[in-house]
Amino acid sequence: MGEWYSLEEVADRLGLHVRTVRKYVREGRLGAVRIGKQYRVSPADLEALTGGPARPRRVVVTSVVDVDGIGAADAQRLSDFLAGLPRPDGAPHVDVVHEPDHDRLKVIVVGSAEASVELVRLLAARAQEAA
Repeated sequence: MGEWYSLEEVADRLGLHVRTVRKYVREGRLGAVRIGKQYRVSPADLEALTGGPARPRRVVVTSVVDVDGIGAADAQRLSDFLAGLPRPDGAPHVDVVHEPDHDRLKVIVVGSAEASVELVRLLAARAQEAA
């Protein structure tokens, strides 16, 4: 049958409530085919509504990691390590700030949930090695 979307999937892709999508189908603003008790929307019908191809929603995570009890030299080494990591497409953005008065390193990670989790795990392991 190819890739057809449920009304719930259409709602999620468009950032709408599913009731709104059902209303669009009832009003004829969105073409849909009824299969049993459920409606399915073709990619072409979804494109006709949106004026472009359907794209899944992008979720971005912002994490702040505090590394306490880290002096300036260790903070610099950890910061250099993070700066030297490969930066493939989709890699999280990383900012590093050392607070020397508090012996604290703040690492701000912004990216996809999956990539951010991997980077935070790597950071935690490296920070433990520095301790």
